[in-house]
Amino acid sequence: MNKQGLINTTAALLPLLLAVPAHAGTTLDRVSNSGELRGVLLESYPPFSFLNSKNQLDGFDVDVVKAVAKKLNVKLKLDTPSWEVIAAGKWGKRWDICICSMTPTKEAAQVLDFPVIYYKSPAVLVVNASDKHTSSIKALDGKKIGVQQGASYERYLQKTLKIEAPGAVQPSFPFSKVNIATYDNEEIIFQDLALGTGKRLDALVSNLNTANERIARGGKFRVAATLYAEPNWVAVDKGDAQWQARVKQVVTELKQDGTLAAISRKWIGSDITQ
Repeated sequence: MNKQGLINTTAALLPLLLAVPAHAGTTLDRVSNSGELRGVLLESYPPFSFLNSKNQLDGFDVDVVKAVAKKLNVKLKLDTPSWEVIAAGKWGKRWDICICSMTPTKEAAQVLDFPVIYYKSPAVLVVNASDKHTSSIKALDGKKIGVQQGASYERYLQKTLKIEAPGAVQPSFPFSKVNIATYDNEEIIFQDLALGTGKRLDALVSNLNTANERIARGGKFRVAATLYAEPNWVAVDKGDAQWQARVKQVVTELKQDGTLAAISRKWIGSDITQ
């Protein structure tokens, strides 16, 4: 090819090259250049994230993402859309990170990347305190169980849950079929169960620590059974390897220096981060 032909070919390819999105490192560059980390989590998931008496977001997950922002030397901006929106991925430039108690399911792993685990806490079956007999989910065959829409708990009740995480123990499904009631907000699920067994719900599925938090606040509930081990990972949007690596590095450092353990003891009373 002569020089003129090379120039013409390069000129022809240039618009195509410019049209290709640059994935690698774009999130880290944006966070560094803007001086802002945009996090996303739930508004009503105590003790992990909730609105406190000053109407400010507070809790375990909130403190962890604050620690990540501090480590990155940037300001933090938090948003609280619905769980379905968070889990759908394809965040674009809306959010950079989800430290929001997410378990990497097979479906979530198709649209999100999970660079690092930051705590473990089991999924449990919760019943109304007046229910003195239920001790397994098998006892609730055909009954109505509430879950947050789009959460791993919904897939568990559908008997389709597969946890896409290294070393994960896959759940078993010791029940035939239950009636699944999905909610946009977990707070409403607990409120409906508090009305009494069989009024609107017979039980719900949630995390052990958020169940214990509501019981400690005077909720009329009882943890009836542990269902499966639930690893919770930091989530980021799909396809940015440099950002994944930086997030993993930061969270690992927060584990090593004792920051995550201190946050866990503050909110949980024990260390669930190891």
